[in-house]
Amino acid sequence: MSVCALVIHLRRAAARRPQVDKLLQTLPFAPAVLDAVDAESLTDAEIARVYRPGLHRPHYPFALRRTEVACFLSHRAAWRRIVEEGHEAGLIVEDDVAFEPSQLGPMLDFAHAGLQPGDYLRLPYRSRGERGRVLASRAGMTLAEPAVVGLGMQMQLVTRLAAERALGATEMFDRPVDTTLQMRWLTGVRMLTLRPVVIREIGGVLGGTTVQKKKKPLGEAVLREVKRASYRMSLRLASLAARP
Repeated sequence: MSVCALVIHLRRAAARRPQVDKLLQTLPFAPAVLDAVDAESLTDAEIARVYRPGLHRPHYPFALRRTEVACFLSHRAAWRRIVEEGHEAGLIVEDDVAFEPSQLGPMLDFAHAGLQPGDYLRLPYRSRGERGRVLASRAGMTLAEPAVVGLGMQMQLVTRLAAERALGATEMFDRPVDTTLQMRWLTGVRMLTLRPVVIREIGGVLGGTTVQKKKKPLGEAVLREVKRASYRMSLRLASLAARP
């Protein structure tokens, strides 16, 4: 099938360019760079057009940072490109990902055989979590549909129909992109995961994440963790209620 590969890269993050070049040399599907949306160039009016707190349930308890809005818009740009260029699927990769081509290639070949229109496949960078129904297995590799979708947007293989549905469901949003994709009842896409873990997140080696967080006072940090735990429980219950 026709598959594109897109490396999301913030142009001013010059320290990451060598890693981007490495990805362009080692990724399959004739990869290209997709310019990330720059949080520093987003205006308040642009943010207001897409970000509306309290839009969905369960309620997301935190306000989005400009960098999180920019990240969401960057992934929407990738989905749009898959659709507009007419690809059957697109491999979307963030620029702080590393992998061994000899491991990734067989994993993607295996995944292709199990994908259906409307599927959104995540390649996680952590081994924990995401238990669910196994759809296919071969030579130690598994394609599964998790009961609760994991977090992270490091690498995904997205079918065109899934990209179309994700775009339609996120013209306005109220939480980060990975947290939104956990709500498959909202997006209408089938979220899948591929194991074993064959990718690594190396943002720390490249100079840290481009989604910066300020250190918070202890009391505020504790309250945030309480809210986070409550939200995760609400999301888990909603996910289990909506599981196929």
